[in-house]
Amino acid sequence: MAAVAGASTLIYAPRQLHAEEPPLDSPLNRKPIYDDAPLDQTAPAPPTPVPTTPRDSLSPSPTTPYRPTPTDRLAVQIGHARLFLYQQSTTAESLLNSALTSALRLEHSFTSTVRSLAPPASSSEKVVPGALYVLVATLAGSIVTRNRTILLRASVPAALGIGAAYAVLPLTMRNVGELAWAYEERYPAVAEAHLVVRERVQRFLETGKAHSALTVGMVQDKVGETRERLEDWVKKGK
Repeated sequence: MAAVAGASTLIYAPRQLHAEEPPLDSPLNRKPIYDDAPLDQTAPAPPTPVPTTPRDSLSPSPTTPYRPTPTDRLAVQIGHARLFLYQQSTTAESLLNSALTSALRLEHSFTSTVRSLAPPASSSEKVVPGALYVLVATLAGSIVTRNRTILLRASVPAALGIGAAYAVLPLTMRNVGELAWAYEERYPAVAEAHLVVRERVQRFLETGKAHSALTVGMVQDKVGETRERLEDWVKKGK
């Protein structure tokens, strides 16, 4: 009887005694609604959410074309204006520097030219009294020719002034002549005319000297003949 009861218990037992897991739809495998749902080991894990940054949220999508905002357009215009002002200021600065350089170069050239006209310190020539003498000679020529023709009133004072300058200030006039010739060389026509006039003046002076020497010789001959005749006349009178 005991063996039969044990066998019937094993066969008709409501709970299975083998080691296999009961099926999912078995009433023994159900749990209360308040328990957590069982984890399915074979189901894939849900994707982990990627945190988004403000840059990703503000960046436009690749498909959307970029349109500049009014602020961007204003910044571009301000950049162009600043570049234009910088270029203009640079140009004005360059022009001012060039003008100052030219003025300084001109001033240096003028002072060096005036300094080169002065006689050397080793000479006894003085510019101030000599210039006064030249001025007096020029005024005297203008006074003498005040009632003459225009040609004489223009030429005689200049001739007297130049003559007095060469007589009183020879070194200064030589420096002035060299400076004038240096400027005349820049214009071949003027230099050639100057040479022609100078040659004519020299020829006239040489001719005048020759004629004066001949005249002096003739006068001396006449004086000698006159003296001899007087001596002969005196001798005959005795």
